[in-house]
This record gives sequence, structure tokens and C-alpha cells, in this order.
Amino acid sequence: MADIDVDVLVIGWGKGGKTLAGALGRKGRSVALVEQSTAMYGGSCINIACIPTKDLVHSASERRPEDDPQAWFTTAVAGRDALTEKLRARNHAMLAEVDTVTLIDGHARFTGAHEVQVSAGEDTLTVHAEAIIINTGTAPAEPRFPVESSRVFDSTTIQHVDPLPQRLVVIGGGYVGLEFAGMFSKFGSQVTLIDHGDTFMRNEDRDVADAARTLLEETGVQIILGGDVRSIRDEAGSTTVALAVGDQSRTLTTDAVLVAVGRRPVTAELGLATAGVAVDERGYVVVDDRLRTSVPHIFAVGDVNGGPQFTYISLDDNRIVMDQLDGSGVRSTTDRMAVPYTVFLTPPLGRVGMNEAQARESGRRVLVASRPIADIAAMPRPKIVGETHGLIKLLIDADTDLVLGAAVFSIDAQEVINLVALAMRHDVTAAELRDSIWTHPSSTEALNEVLAARHPLGS
Repeated sequence: MADIDVDVLVIGWGKGGKTLAGALGRKGRSVALVEQSTAMYGGSCINIACIPTKDLVHSASERRPEDDPQAWFTTAVAGRDALTEKLRARNHAMLAEVDTVTLIDGHARFTGAHEVQVSAGEDTLTVHAEAIIINTGTAPAEPRFPVESSRVFDSTTIQHVDPLPQRLVVIGGGYVGLEFAGMFSKFGSQVTLIDHGDTFMRNEDRDVADAARTLLEETGVQIILGGDVRSIRDEAGSTTVALAVGDQSRTLTTDAVLVAVGRRPVTAELGLATAGVAVDERGYVVVDDRLRTSVPHIFAVGDVNGGPQFTYISLDDNRIVMDQLDGSGVRSTTDRMAVPYTVFLTPPLGRVGMNEAQARESGRRVLVASRPIADIAAMPRPKIVGETHGLIKLLIDADTDLVLGAAVFSIDAQEVINLVALAMRHDVTAAELRDSIWTHPSSTEALNEVLAARHPLGS
């Protein structure tokens, strides 16, 4: 393999990196993109994260009580695999068809500030680049307790568990754990969720968290708070999870365990120190507000830079770096306002801006507009589709009438929360949202009714 010189080298095929590679290549820049796994063309989102997991969530939500759990799950996984295969092939083609982009399979490691060695088996290649973009993402964090079991999975491997576990223990009460707990419960597993914290969904308002907990428990998920897992072991054909809850010891017997205790950056094998690239105590690449590392011509985009771990943040990282490499250089992470997120329960929970505790602490006079989904007469869509769990809650500045934050826990929440976020970014008032004309029947029209009834925070 001959050594090559390029204008830009991208390490890792995530959302931000692949978008930059394509955009710069189409502008005539010479670009090399290195990916160590052929199964990850297109990045985590389409292969192991956002898309396949939400496809499984959707499949699980459509299973009827009379449908055989194992057969339904097997079909769902096959559909998931077919979808990711198509997306992976399309993502590869989108870059392969750009003449100035060179795609390289192999493991990248810095050998200097401008040089990376790529290894693939016995073959090696040195890539010299004027600018380098680190886009290697994150991987599931390892548990800190002893594991002596062949039935322990992470958020990637659990997607192909075989057979479907009749009993599943999920360790971790974060959004990944919650999504998988809800999903597998609907597939037909008996799910126990262990959250190390004493407060369920501690970053959410209590009314929102309570509504989410009620939903999960109604689908059969048992929730254990304050659970400190001590070990996981295989014993007599089953798997046992030993834990302490307060001063009480407990043992759970299960068929499989999902460990969802966070993510870690994929940086250990990159040789960043050789290039002079600084990382923090957890291994995330340290960047400034324009995503430059400690070496000015090296950038880091996506989850690896320690920012919010969302695909759409990686896409915005691409915009910032593109502005540095081929623009005015003024865009930065400080431009981001009202960034929403969604937890894909069934129905989903979308959030943006302040929660109630933050609004209380802000010193503003705050009004609350909140209503359970089942009670919103002007929102028939949930009743049409037969899913009336959840609530809608907005926090409004009483003096400016601007929306400070919102929780939309409902069918179509992932869409409605985007509208609210856009309104927040452009100073659209609560009155404008309340009095706007929305299609019918839709979930958006709930804003007409919910925002019509506002009351002071705490009243």
C-alpha cells in the first residue's frame, strides 16, 4: 500500500466525519477517510445505535399479546439487519462516488502531528494530511463489578441476543437502559431495571418521571432504585445478579443481563500523545468552542469530544469544522440554543430547555402549562392510535411570554419537541404557539389547549 498525502484526513465514519468528508471532497479537496470496521460504514447511528434500536422499539410496540415472543423478536431482528445493511451500503456509495475521497479500511494511529499510520493485517499505510479530524466516537463502558457470565450483553450485542430472554435484568437507569427495558418488555421478556441512583430519571421533573415510571411498570418492568450491583455469575444453568439495596442484599436470577452504565471514548489506541493531542481524565479529546484540539490543525467531532452524545450534535459539529476549513470561521458550539432530545419509550419523551427545578432557580417569574395526554380534548390523535400515556408540560417566562423549557411525553413527541425548540430559538411566544393554526388531527394541536391554561409555578 503506497503512502498518500491529502488535504484532510478523517478518522472514523461517524455522522460528523462522513458529512465533512463528502462536503470537502465535493469542493475538490483531497480527503481520506479511515474506518477500522467494515461493519461500521456510515457510523454508529445507522449500524448499532439510533436507527436499529428505534427500529426494534417500533417492532416491539406492534407485537400483540397473542404473537409468539420469540418468533416476533426473530423477525424484528431480521428486519433490523436488512435495514442497516441497506443504509450501510448507501453510506459507502455516497462517499465512494466522490472522486477526491479515498476510503481506507484499517486501524489508524498517530505517528506525528500530521501523520497517521493505518494498519490492516500485515499491510500498513501512512497518510499525511494538512488537517485531521478525529471522529472515533464512543463504546459501551465496562462494568466495575465482577462478571463471570456468558449471558452479559451491552447495548450493541443485546440487539442480537438469542434466544429472546424470558427474564432480562437491565443495569443502568439512563436513557439507554430505559429504552431497552421498555423494548424488551414489549417483546415479551420479564424485565427488571436496576438503577444505582435513588431517584428515577433524576434529571426530569417529578411529574414527568412519575409518568414515565408508570408507563414502564404498566408494561411489566420492575424498577429497583438504589441498587448497587456486586457481581454477575452463571450458576446451575441460570445467571445470578447479586446486589445491595440499602443495607439489604438481594439476588436476582435471570436469563440475560444488559449492562448500560454509560459510554467511554474510543481514543486509547489512537496514539494521541504522539501528536500532542490532549485528552481529559476520562479519555475524551479536549476541544475548544470551535472543536480544535490542543493541536490547531486537528479537530474532534462527535461523541469523542465529550459533548452531548447525539447524532444531530455530531452533524452540527460538522458545520462548525466546515466553517473553520472552508468558511468564515465564526461558528462555534456557543451558538447552540434549545437543543432537544428524545427518550424513545413507547410513547417517546421529548425534552428541551429548562426543567422545573432550573426554572425555579433562575429567578424568573414562571408560568406552567401542563396537562395529561388523556385529558387533552383538542388532541384526538393519541386516542386514534390507542396510546394516551404521558403529558405535555411547558414552562413560560411570565414577563416575556417566552418558552423556557418543555417536556412532551406523547405519541409524536420527537416531532413536537423540535417545533418547540425552534420556537425557543426564534423567540416565538407561548401566545403565538397557543393561537397558531395546526393541522387536525395532529399532536401539535395540543399546544392550543395546553397553553391556554397557564398558572404560576408552584401553585
